[in-house]
Amino acid sequence: MLDKKFDSYENPLISRYASEEMSQLWGAQRKFSTWRNLWLSLAEAEFELGLPITRAQIDELRANVDNIDFAQAAKYEQELRHDVMAHVRAYGDVCPLAKPIIHLGATSCFVTDNTDAILLREALILLRNRLVFVIDGLGNFARRYRDLACLSFTHLQPAQPTTVGRRACLWAYDLILDLSELERRINLIRPLGNKGTTGTQASFLKLFGGDHGKVKLLEAKFCEKIGFDFPFAITGQTYPRKQDSQVLDVLSGIAQSSYKFAADLRILAHKKEMEEPFEVNQIGSSAMAYKRNPMRSERICSLARFVMSLQSSAAMTAAAQWFERTLDDSANRRLVLPQAFLALDAILILYANISDGMVVYPKVISRNLGEELPFMATENILMSAVEGGGDRQYLHEQIRQHSQAAASIIKNEGGENDLLERLRSDIAFSGVDIDAELNPDAFIGRSREQVDEFIIEQITPIINRYEDILTTTKNQLNTKEIRV
Repeated sequence: MLDKKFDSYENPLISRYASEEMSQLWGAQRKFSTWRNLWLSLAEAEFELGLPITRAQIDELRANVDNIDFAQAAKYEQELRHDVMAHVRAYGDVCPLAKPIIHLGATSCFVTDNTDAILLREALILLRNRLVFVIDGLGNFARRYRDLACLSFTHLQPAQPTTVGRRACLWAYDLILDLSELERRINLIRPLGNKGTTGTQASFLKLFGGDHGKVKLLEAKFCEKIGFDFPFAITGQTYPRKQDSQVLDVLSGIAQSSYKFAADLRILAHKKEMEEPFEVNQIGSSAMAYKRNPMRSERICSLARFVMSLQSSAAMTAAAQWFERTLDDSANRRLVLPQAFLALDAILILYANISDGMVVYPKVISRNLGEELPFMATENILMSAVEGGGDRQYLHEQIRQHSQAAASIIKNEGGENDLLERLRSDIAFSGVDIDAELNPDAFIGRSREQVDEFIIEQITPIINRYEDILTTTKNQLNTKEIRV
């Protein structure tokens, strides 16, 4: 008979991909302990503003924040079909003195939405730390390979050369743009506050005998206790689901950037120019023992597609909230919010691992560049021949014919690129030092200088701003193995 733990579906985001930190952040203990902290903070604020709540009740609530009987709460929910009231009762069981004032004046979304705001902000901060680590890794890689000329590609066809380091700056810049949006979103996260059943705060106004000032002060005190400067200015029963959609926009953006990097690396691995790290005992294929499949990059692409797809759910949920609220958001948000963060957490752990250990093959890069460089050198050869007194139009036609003939040899016969030999044997180009025109440095423009400028102007300020966080994140990731 199978062990019970193998009988049910297991979420691979938890068992295979995401970190313990992110998994615990969205776990039951953290969620329901936060609910209790919110009830505690509400009771404290109400006590401070003169409601008939005692210090002993406050102390009892505080002492039992983490003392959660999940089995009993589940029994209550089975009976009541209401998760918030189930946990109100479970909290009351261990706080008999405070039981009468738990959830006083509040509605269910008081705990669910304020908790989500707290978790969203903390999850974004965790992703921010991982993102900074990846940017630092790409910056170090760019610095190391600032000089290594390589083919660039437009339309996935060979184009004017760049350097390996400069290409890494493209990957890093996508993430820097994402970081800017992520930082902005962290600062804009708002809690629901104390709004009541339709957002009018009517229940709290009743508690305080019609004193509007005290109702406003209650919300200000509560938000301060849970770590926010202020709540949403006006809401229905829930905080605006626009907030979830905006958060998922940021997560989708990071997933897009990660996918682009991973796809580029997969193509470079196909060309044998670069590879992701490959462990000594790693198996690339169960059948083809020689293979070094880009498993990490492929997983990034796979998870990134998932994160990008979740953005549409958040957008549709925000659009479908009727008037002051509707409950068709609930089941969707229970799936979308945690899983988007778990998947992106896994992506950035993989990205950090790759950026810290990318393998470069300079000789292959040089060979591939050398095979295409004759075609790219033709413009410079043309200009030199014109400077020597040649007719530009005639020379252009000669180069066109020689280039097409050389391309035909390569494509139709599988031969070598003989364009240079053809040009050398053409009297029209006899005055041109063709070998001198083939120096890759002549084709990379300001690639090296752009790498230096990009690191100084874009990456270094980020690293300086997050120096302490970077050290902590590096230590965490150095002790973490990529899951299966």
